[in-house]
Amino acid sequence: MSRRKQVLLAWSGGKDAAWTLHVLRQREDVEVVALLTTITQEYQRVSMQGIRRDVLHAQAKATGLPLIEAMIPRECDNAHYEAAMTKALQEAGSRWPELHTTAFGDLFLEDIRAYREQRLTAAGWDIMTPLFGADTAQLARDMLAGGLRAALCCVDARQLDGRYSGRDFDADLLRELPPHCDPCGENGEFHTCVHAGPMFSHPLALVRGETVLRDERFVYTDFALQ
Repeated sequence: MSRRKQVLLAWSGGKDAAWTLHVLRQREDVEVVALLTTITQEYQRVSMQGIRRDVLHAQAKATGLPLIEAMIPRECDNAHYEAAMTKALQEAGSRWPELHTTAFGDLFLEDIRAYREQRLTAAGWDIMTPLFGADTAQLARDMLAGGLRAALCCVDARQLDGRYSGRDFDADLLRELPPHCDPCGENGEFHTCVHAGPMFSHPLALVRGETVLRDERFVYTDFALQ
């Protein structure tokens, strides 16, 4: 039997990354060996999602996987981002010499996928996007049926009413989303914080905190460990 391919999973703390881990763990040809997360240095939170760093660490512990963190500044251009990612990939490569593949939870944005492929190929890495091309309405239902539990931690108020921030990602939410909103928020309408699911050994007890508006656009809801 051939050796399984080692995979580094880009982990945002949200539902798509979490479900990607679940899907990959069903396969016999790959082995996810670690998670990779981008952290905003000034905030000590996951970039975009705004998830607290200690919540991120609790998620990683629940997956049973080591976590590699790429630190980026608040005002981050492509050069700084790519430098941080290169450093993180070098760290991963030194720990797992046979590791040359990174997985992402991309769903249907071709330009994002192409950018990742271009940059990682140049660095000698392959990419995997096991959820790519999935019907996002069905995928959202599959996540819920499979036991994934999450809450909306960030909403782009230019695309979705900010009052959705903080709500559970559940069947009621899916029914109430406006028609223009992707059920998985793939266009950036919303981001989630996962606290339970088949990819975790145990659920996380999170407490909902305040909701704030940032940059006159993004509505963040804070979630802390209980």
